[in-house]
Amino acid sequence: MQLREGTLLNGRVVHAQPAQGFRSGLEPVLLAASVPARDGDPVLEAGSGAGAGLLCLAARVPGISGEGWERDAALAALARENAAASGLTGLDFVAGDILSISGSPRFAHAFTNPPYHNANGTPSPHPARANAKTADEGLFSDWIAAMARVLLPRGTLTLSVPSAAIPACLAGFARAQCGSVSLLPLWPRAQRPAKLVLLRALRGGRAPFRQLPGLVLHDNGGLAPGVEGILRHSEPLTF
Repeated sequence: MQLREGTLLNGRVVHAQPAQGFRSGLEPVLLAASVPARDGDPVLEAGSGAGAGLLCLAARVPGISGEGWERDAALAALARENAAASGLTGLDFVAGDILSISGSPRFAHAFTNPPYHNANGTPSPHPARANAKTADEGLFSDWIAAMARVLLPRGTLTLSVPSAAIPACLAGFARAQCGSVSLLPLWPRAQRPAKLVLLRALRGGRAPFRQLPGLVLHDNGGLAPGVEGILRHSEPLTF
């Protein structure tokens, strides 16, 4: 596998990833910043790829233990190498489909940036990119159910998804008995539609749905105020 070397969080996280196919952008860093983990919390990431999300979370909250599930065995192995190169311990990257996860509830938090392009559309000519970004019908509900099975009561489940997936995710949360849903739009620029959103639910939560003001990512000078601190200085994204 030919790699593209890189770092995240202003060099705190080593993040080599495949030179060809799908490559991580802002989403896993913002998603990891939004997970309300504390020292000692066990955390699950589904679809961890080369480890960007879980590595960034572990860099921000060093005391967590983390488990990343990635169906591409080569990417799971690369994530382990990135963790070692970053000096991050307490993390395990499993080569497996998140739908096969089993065992008793054991995670305080779970998060994912799932594949979301419709499998019936035109696939990417690169197999790895198609595998990373293409979703079968029902994937959101299935992944939510799988992660919820191993979440502790009142554990958080956080997703980064396109706006069009909101109805499917809300239905999936309801079926998995996850409530107290909060939605945070990610505006690419002010006055632009939000293509992506962050969604969070609690295992067993019953509070009403909340839609928050959202986060503007860019202004005319580059990154919008507050975003640079998240992407470069490990500041949390609280919602």
